[in-house]
Amino acid sequence: MTKLLIKYCLPKGLPASDPKVRNKAGRLSGIVGILCNVLLFAGKFIVGTLCGSVSITADAMNNLSDAGSSVVTLVGFKLAERPADEGHPYGHARYEYLSGLAVAALILLIGFELAKTAVGKILNPTAVEISLPMALVLVGSVLVKLWLSLFNNKLGKHIDSSALLATATDSRNDVIATSAVLLAAVIERIFGWKIDGYMGLGVAVFILYSGISLAKETISPLLGEAASPELQKQIIEILDAEEAVLGYHDLMVHDYGPGQRFGSLHVEMDQSVDPLWCHERIDNLERKALETLGVHLVIHYDPIVTGDEELDKMRAVIGEILAGIDSRLDFHDFRMVKGTGHTNLIFDIVMPHAMSGQEKAIKKALEKALAQQDQGKFYLVITFDKSSFS
Repeated sequence: MTKLLIKYCLPKGLPASDPKVRNKAGRLSGIVGILCNVLLFAGKFIVGTLCGSVSITADAMNNLSDAGSSVVTLVGFKLAERPADEGHPYGHARYEYLSGLAVAALILLIGFELAKTAVGKILNPTAVEISLPMALVLVGSVLVKLWLSLFNNKLGKHIDSSALLATATDSRNDVIATSAVLLAAVIERIFGWKIDGYMGLGVAVFILYSGISLAKETISPLLGEAASPELQKQIIEILDAEEAVLGYHDLMVHDYGPGQRFGSLHVEMDQSVDPLWCHERIDNLERKALETLGVHLVIHYDPIVTGDEELDKMRAVIGEILAGIDSRLDFHDFRMVKGTGHTNLIFDIVMPHAMSGQEKAIKKALEKALAQQDQGKFYLVITFDKSSFS
């Protein structure tokens, strides 16, 4: 069923990252979620009313709130497809993240309410009576919700959507909660143990944990997280395929929502090569990043000196000293500017965030080691970069 829906409802011949595919996928998830949850609500409400079961009626209301979550997803994707305007030149794609955050908030609310109910049952245990109609409704609900979870999980992974993955988690939590109710009722019927409250509390803790995890995942891109290792690898593969690129650093990616990523990067090229030719190669790299990754990449051209024996020697000396200070340190953009009484060594040092605050100590250690080697009189002009951008 899931494969058929994806096959016939999503645009054909377009990559999953294409905005048209994302919007169709979000719409499909929302519509399917609304239909399934409304049907579950109607079935449970009718059975709960006829059987006089408060728990079934309450579960029906939970399905109605789940339909509301699907509406939030549907609206979020609809708003995300709005084009850029003067007030929002980077588009509105972050609405998708906000819809995922809203679903995470609903999961936390449900977990909190379930925890309160479970504690009440632990303090005041009541018998759980299960009838055949109730069991059939609960089993049917578990099967539908399980399919919904798998459906949204597959769709979310297909378009790499945190909002749809949050919806999948919400459905999975419903499966666990309803299964716990069934299991507690069966155990009580067979052994007479009233564990419904304890079972519910365990499920509530799990739901709260998953809600917090989802909230962190959806908040992270809104706060400005680093480019994922996978995206960094894909950008590096594009750069490595260009022979003119001798090095690269200072990669920064700004995420304004799926399909709206903007990045900047420095590439090193031989300064003796025609700058116009280098500019053409850089244009090609930027175009390829947009076409294959959907990243609007702006590349800064760094011309570097090659084939200079003295410069290569000093570059090797600095590399050895840095490795002796800490193996995590690296450097780039190495230049030498000779004066009458001294030579300036100009370069950037790449250091991990864990070493923040040690910049002065690193520079002093470098100066001391250079002085001991008696290579000449050097002044160090150092810029410190964080490793997350290099």
